[in-house]
Amino acid sequence: MGIENLWDRLEPETRQWLVDNPGCRILPRTVVAAIAKSTGAQLEQDRHGETLLSPEDCDFIRSAAELQDAHFHKSS
Repeated sequence: MGIENLWDRLEPETRQWLVDNPGCRILPRTVVAAIAKSTGAQLEQDRHGETLLSPEDCDFIRSAAELQDAHFHKSS
């Protein structure tokens, strides 16, 4: 299940972390745990509890970051 499908169920802090780190391709285990806690989704993890994002997930997060940045600059 991709990040885009989980986005609306993520806690605001988790969404903000993803938007603040749009170039991150490997999610740290703390972020993976926060996603699992808020959505119930079990992301595929490596032996360290980290999750490798798909290219589609990375594109979605970059788009979300760009939208947030555009909204911020528009309201400034």
